[in-house]
Amino acid sequence: MSLQFLEQYKTMTICAISTAPGTGGIAVARISGPQAIEITDKIWRGKSLSAAKSHTARLGTIFDPDTKEDLDSAVATVYRSPKSFTGEDVVELSVHGSTWIQRELINILIRNGARLAEPGEFSRRAFAAGKMDLAEAEAVADMIASSSRAAHRIAMSQMRGEYSRRLSKMRDDLLQLCALLELELDFSEEDVEFADRTTLITLAETIHETVTRMSASFATGNALKNGVPVAIIGATNAGKSTLLNRLLGDDKAIVSSIHGTTRDTIEDTAEINGILFRFIDTAGLRKTTDPIESIGINRSLTAISRANILLWMIDPSNPKLEETATQIKEHLNAETTIIAVINKADLGLTPPPLPDFVSTSILISAKTDHDLSPLHDALTHAVNTDSTPTDMTVTNARHYQSLLLAAQATTSAISALKSQLPADLVAQDLRQTIHHLATITGDITTPDILSHIFSHFCIGK
Repeated sequence: MSLQFLEQYKTMTICAISTAPGTGGIAVARISGPQAIEITDKIWRGKSLSAAKSHTARLGTIFDPDTKEDLDSAVATVYRSPKSFTGEDVVELSVHGSTWIQRELINILIRNGARLAEPGEFSRRAFAAGKMDLAEAEAVADMIASSSRAAHRIAMSQMRGEYSRRLSKMRDDLLQLCALLELELDFSEEDVEFADRTTLITLAETIHETVTRMSASFATGNALKNGVPVAIIGATNAGKSTLLNRLLGDDKAIVSSIHGTTRDTIEDTAEINGILFRFIDTAGLRKTTDPIESIGINRSLTAISRANILLWMIDPSNPKLEETATQIKEHLNAETTIIAVINKADLGLTPPPLPDFVSTSILISAKTDHDLSPLHDALTHAVNTDSTPTDMTVTNARHYQSLLLAAQATTSAISALKSQLPADLVAQDLRQTIHHLATITGDITTPDILSHIFSHFCIGK
């Protein structure tokens, strides 16, 4: 981070609305910087904020010094440096949630010495002040965007620093390895070995295993963050659209007894047992000469190859079950979990034999069942959120890339140690691993990377 960048942060006071856009009961404006309290005092009628202690709130009135007109009653909460989110003096003004009041408040603050914050600038200042590392700052954005209990739990763990502490522990262990190897170089003429190679290999392999596990968790972590993709597949009229509507609690898809009614994928999300699922209703699988329906079927086959979980809707009365099973198997991903949902249980039909690629089966009536908890449990079990601790679950593509590079570097270091290569070559691979881990937490970064990351934050954060 450049000195010029840091100097800019020391002299500028920024402001923004921190609550969600639109009308609400209350809106909160945040002001941060060296003149935050002074600027707010200029537009404040009530007990002076300059005399307020940190973490105290005062009731007063906001007014426009130019027109002398009152804008709104407000509560001002003062946070003094360094005990604030940004590490600077911060004032938060709670006003009524009128969009006009919000807009005028920001205009008044700007006219009296503040400037409008850039996207993510409050979090960026917190990072610059050492209040959080880069991974924790990104977790703040994930916390705001979390749409399920599972995503919230991961973001909370990372925001509290558990994820960063695990990375820091690995970096410290690697630095210790490097120190021992480089100490040997200083005494190379005396042929002194400060570290047993077997011990070094064991420690390097442990770190490699941890890094590999963390990178492998990205598939699950990313799905939990954005919604686990679940494709509802099967032959025409098996009850796919009916099931989608039941899972969503809404008439999202058209239900009809006419074969081929669904001709394109229909997608929506629902939270089940704390996990966000992204359900994809697909066109029924069958042989057809209709060119439009054929396009829909091809999209269904693509959904089969991409989904984490497949709900295969089965009508026990359908004589072409094997034909559908063949289509599914040809496009199946080896990592996909297949749940056979045997529909129309209300008709008392005998469930058909299932192919061996099916993981589990559920007997339901999509039309009449009000309790879909067995299916909910099967979906939750298929995700298996307990397999990886939250402090090892990766949800960020940038972190995933860095972990892959770190794993490659540890592989090279282990190979070098086992091949008895010189200590300086081993240390070079270990320092590459340290470098890639440090980019995750922001110990090694550039202003361009920071600008890219924080530009995706909301203005008030």
